[in-house]
Amino acid sequence: MLSVSTDSLWVRLSEADALDVAFLVSCCALVVHSTFGRLVDRRPALRSLRQHRLPLAGVAALAAVSQLCFITAITQTRVANVVAIVASAPLLGALSARIFLKEPVTRRVMAAVAVTMAGMALIVGDSLGEPTLGGDFLALLAVAGFAGNMTIWRRYPELSRRAGLSASALLVMAVTSFAASPLSLDAGAYLSIAAMGLCFNPLGRLANSTALRFAPVSEVSLFAPTETAAGTVWAALFLSELPTAATVMGGIVVIAGVFYGTVASGRSNP
Repeated sequence: MLSVSTDSLWVRLSEADALDVAFLVSCCALVVHSTFGRLVDRRPALRSLRQHRLPLAGVAALAAVSQLCFITAITQTRVANVVAIVASAPLLGALSARIFLKEPVTRRVMAAVAVTMAGMALIVGDSLGEPTLGGDFLALLAVAGFAGNMTIWRRYPELSRRAGLSASALLVMAVTSFAASPLSLDAGAYLSIAAMGLCFNPLGRLANSTALRFAPVSEVSLFAPTETAAGTVWAALFLSELPTAATVMGGIVVIAGVFYGTVASGRSNP
């Protein structure tokens, strides 16, 4: 989540249209997933495509929707709004896993979810809907797709992560290719998109999907709000979008909730 927390920064620095960013990032990510992805996930991709076509189709569709909605949201509303809404991932993830996987949710995790949601409320405050409510809604759709995707990854731990993420990249490329103008950008835009697509975004997505082989959705999703705090910091440092006092306090609450639900839990239950 620390890796993908830079996505909002790269999208803004590129100053490019959302469809152009989505298309080029997916082109880069496809290269990474199909080559270096083997270092993280050695399961045969072609075998997964043959044996788990429906789950992989679901993963690809949800990941594509999440990626497109997130990138578009960044171009339509404040970074702080988007990354604050990302903090709802623990709640949506826990509910999705509970409904579809019957995965138990401990009291500690539920308390941590409540804390992170409180932090999100502090960050969003009265800025929700500014400058556009549409951007906030797209951010919420992105998080919903992310939560659903985690549920599928958890349900099918044997799935090739490389296959699912590569299929997602191909789907985004297919959808955006009709409207994107990827050859019309300047050098700065290409550098920003390359940083996002060749390094940070695919690394974060590979790590997150692999983590679900070892921990339940409710716990893995608790790390999502770290993007809220980190993304706000990147926006302040590099985009001059200074956080309000409420945003700072909310970020502290979010980190506290993540710590309580993960690190503190691990120490008390070795």
